[in-house]
Amino acid sequence: MIKSIKTEMKKVIIGQDKMIDALLIGLLTNGHILLEGVPGLAKTLTIKTLSKILNLDFKRIQFTPDLLPTDIIGTEIYDIKSGSFSTKKGPIFANLILADEINRAPAKVQSALLEAMAESQVTIAENSFKLPNPFLVMATQNPVEQEGTYNLPEAGLDRFMLKVVIGYNSKEEEFDIIKRSANNDFEEIKQIVNKDDIFRMQEEVKNIHIDDELVKYIVDLVNATRIKHRYIEFGASPRSGISLYKASKATAFLEGRDYVTPIDIVSVTKDVFRHRIVLSYEAEADEISADKVIEEIISTVPVP
Repeated sequence: MIKSIKTEMKKVIIGQDKMIDALLIGLLTNGHILLEGVPGLAKTLTIKTLSKILNLDFKRIQFTPDLLPTDIIGTEIYDIKSGSFSTKKGPIFANLILADEINRAPAKVQSALLEAMAESQVTIAENSFKLPNPFLVMATQNPVEQEGTYNLPEAGLDRFMLKVVIGYNSKEEEFDIIKRSANNDFEEIKQIVNKDDIFRMQEEVKNIHIDDELVKYIVDLVNATRIKHRYIEFGASPRSGISLYKASKATAFLEGRDYVTPIDIVSVTKDVFRHRIVLSYEAEADEISADKVIEEIISTVPVP
C-alpha cells in the first residue's frame, strides 16, 4: 500500500523523496513535521496531493504577523436575531494542516497551534472540541528571510516529531519539473486509501518488532547529547527518545520490513535531534551546525 501511495505521489511530485517519507512517518505515528526549505520546493503541493490520495480534509494556514489565535481555532459568533452564540470552527479542524511559515506569526498564535498539536483538541470559549483523526500538522520555515519572524521556542519545537531540511532538486529533476509544468503534463491523482486503511497501517507500525538492544541504542544516543560537550548547551529532551523509537518503526514499515535495524534508527536521528539540541555560543562562533554535532554523536555511540 505504501508503494502505491508513493507511485501516486510521483505523478505530481518530482523528487523530494525525503519530504514524502517524513509526511508518511508523521501520518503513521501521529507525529507532526517541521520542514525547513526555501520557497518553491513543492511543500504545499506535496501535502495537498497526499490528502487527495488518502481522501483526507486539507487546510492551508498562511501565518502572518497580524494573525490571531481565533483565525486558527475558531470563535463564537453572536446571532442578534436569536440572541444566542454559535461556534464557528477554524481551519484547524482538518486532517492535514499546512502551517505555512509558522515563524511569521507571534507567540500567542504559535501557542494556539502547538496546543492543538499536543492535545488533539481546542477550546473555544468554554467548550472543548476534539480534532479529527488522523490529524497531522506540517509546518514550514523559510531559512532565508529572518526579518519579521518569531523563532519558535525550544518547548514549541519539541512538539514536532521531525525537523526535515529540504534542499533543491537535482538538475535532471528540475529539467523534468520545467517541462511538465510548462505543458501541464501531470497525471490525474487517484484516491487509493481511506481512513480505515490508515488506522490499520498505524496498528501495523505499532507491531513492528524492535529488539531491546536497539531500544538501549536509542537511549544511548539520546543520553550522548546530554553529556558535557563544548558545542551543546542543552541536550535532547525525553520526547526525542520516544520520537526516535516511533520514527524508526515507521521507517522499517516504509521499507517493507516487520523489524527495526540500526540503519533505520540512524537514518532518522538527525531529523529527530536537530531541533531539540540547543547549541552553545562556541558552536555558533565556530560555525558548527546541529547536524555536525549529531554526526559526531552517532559516530561515537557503539552500534549493537
